[in-house]
Amino acid sequence: MSKRIGLIVGGRKFDVDIDEDFEPYLSSQMAKDFNTEGNNEIKVLLQAYIRKNYDLYSQELKMQKLLNQCDNLG
Repeated sequence: MSKRIGLIVGGRKFDVDIDEDFEPYLSSQMAKDFNTEGNNEIKVLLQAYIRKNYDLYSQELKMQKLLNQCDNLG
């Protein structure tokens, strides 16, 4: 089953269908990054994109460090 969530960026509303199980997580994250009740400037969208990519980068570094530690144990 899918859910629909929306966001207004640059005065235009965008609706996206997502998995029902993913919706609570994404809604929570979007509430942290965006004005979910009103308009968001494109700059806000870009800043959120960069923040999320930095989070992914940090997670990748941590995973690589853990994998290296596991390799050193064996």
